[in-house]
Amino acid sequence: MNRTMGTTRRRSCRPLGMLALRTTAAWGAALLLFFPLGWLLLTAFKTELQAISVPPLLWFRPTLESLYAVQERSDYLLYARNSVVTSVLSTLLGLVLAAPAAYAMVFFKVRHTRDILMWMLSTKMMPAVGALVPVYVLAQKSQLLDTQLVLIIVFALSNLPIMVWMLYTHFKDIPHEILEAARMDGATLWQELRLVLLPLGMGALASTGLLCLVLSWNEAFWSLNLSAAKAGTLATLIASYSSPEGLFWAKLSAASLMAIAPIVVFGWFSQKQLVQGLTFGAVK
Repeated sequence: MNRTMGTTRRRSCRPLGMLALRTTAAWGAALLLFFPLGWLLLTAFKTELQAISVPPLLWFRPTLESLYAVQERSDYLLYARNSVVTSVLSTLLGLVLAAPAAYAMVFFKVRHTRDILMWMLSTKMMPAVGALVPVYVLAQKSQLLDTQLVLIIVFALSNLPIMVWMLYTHFKDIPHEILEAARMDGATLWQELRLVLLPLGMGALASTGLLCLVLSWNEAFWSLNLSAAKAGTLATLIASYSSPEGLFWAKLSAASLMAIAPIVVFGWFSQKQLVQGLTFGAVK
């Protein structure tokens, strides 16, 4: 009997030990991911002397000096407006191109549909720097350098493979019989898309658009190479605080905080749709 009680006690301790291990690992991973953002937040409210002090200051009097300096030195609202315009319009343009492509690949399959999808996805494997020279030359010849239009086009095309794949995966779950019934009732192609496919695929369009909006907002490579002060996004603003004299840590942190704050708040309120887009669109 004592042996049985000892075995039962050991078995009951194992789940508690595993639970404690998983909890510790989860908190450790969360702290590891949050630490850079937390340190960025602290540094943004320090002076330059406090930011470079050794050892680092954890207790200090917060100041808005660096935030005011960023606004005085750079037109933050201009860069923020460029980020909003390029992100939103590139996402809308991408959806306009990706939705018909995914619709055709799902409901009008041909022999090489899967090969085309794999080829589109393979283009994301190429480093962006490999296409920099031809894209730059095209933008220069078209007089589109340092304009919002070139960023909108490049952002939309760079996210297009992801959009097509996500919408393709979502549209596959829509029963073909519903569209066939609409055709039998005399619906035209436009009515079929507007009255049947759009309501059923609204969640897919929303989650895909939200994810690609975040990707466009965070895009830095093309912004730094194709834009400057006139059409630069917030990535350009942050890069401007790296100078030959060195890094101004407090001002750099303040600029970074002002750049990521809008998209972090946006992502927090739309996290359900973002997770749905990632799990059902990119992984499924």
